[in-house]
Amino acid sequence: MNICIIGTGYVGLVTGTVFAELGNDVICVDKLSEKIAMLENGKMPIYEPGLEELVVRNRNEGRLSFTTDIKNAVENSEIIFICVNTPPKDDGETDLSFVKAAAKEVAKHMNGDKIIVNKSTVPVGTGDLVHNIVSENNPNNYDYHVVSNPEFLREGSAIHDALNPDRIVIGASKRQVAFRLLELYASLEAPILITDVNSAEIIKYASNAFLATKISFINSIADICEKVGADVEQVAKGMGHDQRIGRSFLNAGLGYGGSCFPKDVKSLIHTSSGLGNEFSLLKNVVDTNERRASHFVDMIKARFPDMKGKVFAVLGLAFKPNTDDMREAKSIEIIEALEKEGATVKAFDPIAMEATKAILPDVTCCNSSYEACEGADAMLLITEWREFKFLNLEKIKEAMNIPVIFDGRNLYDPARKRRLGFEYYSMGRGEWPKS
Repeated sequence: MNICIIGTGYVGLVTGTVFAELGNDVICVDKLSEKIAMLENGKMPIYEPGLEELVVRNRNEGRLSFTTDIKNAVENSEIIFICVNTPPKDDGETDLSFVKAAAKEVAKHMNGDKIIVNKSTVPVGTGDLVHNIVSENNPNNYDYHVVSNPEFLREGSAIHDALNPDRIVIGASKRQVAFRLLELYASLEAPILITDVNSAEIIKYASNAFLATKISFINSIADICEKVGADVEQVAKGMGHDQRIGRSFLNAGLGYGGSCFPKDVKSLIHTSSGLGNEFSLLKNVVDTNERRASHFVDMIKARFPDMKGKVFAVLGLAFKPNTDDMREAKSIEIIEALEKEGATVKAFDPIAMEATKAILPDVTCCNSSYEACEGADAMLLITEWREFKFLNLEKIKEAMNIPVIFDGRNLYDPARKRRLGFEYYSMGRGEWPKS
């Protein structure tokens, strides 16, 4: 099929590349000429394992191209995916200005019947909004259909998720249109759910909000465990054996971040409130999550009441492993709080160092975990990169001024680290530190 992808951000670039990998002819269009120039030179604007190799191969084989010319891209495609940014407003409402602009451009340049697909995460009712915009700006009255096809990609494993989806949701007003998209995905042999447009739009928000709820729930359980001396890891394991609950997303720690969960939960709260339904449960999910970083800082303060002049080694800066994404990263809030108390921060992240420099200019960026820990009064584990699990802790201990570990992701075994001579503190496991 001939496909147009509007937007070469995270979702658009991964989606377009995977469609090309499946044998389709894909044109990715973006208004940012510098981004298009990067992609044409085989350079990625984002970090995602496996993405660069797929982009280069499919571009070299002629199935994937990049352009700023939206007119040409629309005219030469039968299916057009809108994959633009949908950032949050201050009140939690989703900003649809980029979606509206894309829909208007599509309408202006239609030269025949088109299927227009909302791939961006958008609140319920956006399908109708796009339909109306196209109707108002379609001078030749070509036939078109607006479809909702939400993405369920996880940063750090997006290529795998796109090629091995656990489900594909297609929301369409006519089944023959849905079947056209079904043909596009058929080779993936994944479960496909065909719904109406509104239901498809809600599915994405409901899914992310439920996962965020599991995270905040287990973090609230971790708070209880800290007070009574229980182990939240054992609690989560016991809960997870119940097939109705499952073990995934029951990982106590610093809470969720990134570009999806925070904005999607708040957007669903805003949508529900606009319909006259106060989603109190999700408001509490947000409140719990927003307290996690300060809870971690309070733990550090309990051990170091006077942080002035103290040196802290921060391992992990991105909001999760296998990405350079710093959006809503817990490291930012934690580091800013430590610096406010007069502490010095040395940091290392395998991928996100460049992104960090622009956000946290006073942080000393190091070339390795060992360099960050040199002369440190404590090591703070913020992002659970796999390589951190296999550090030489004896070497770390020798490099540090005081062998103290604050593990914000429960990456390490407490007993083992204490046997090595560390003071070790984690989330919902063991006693609260004392100064």
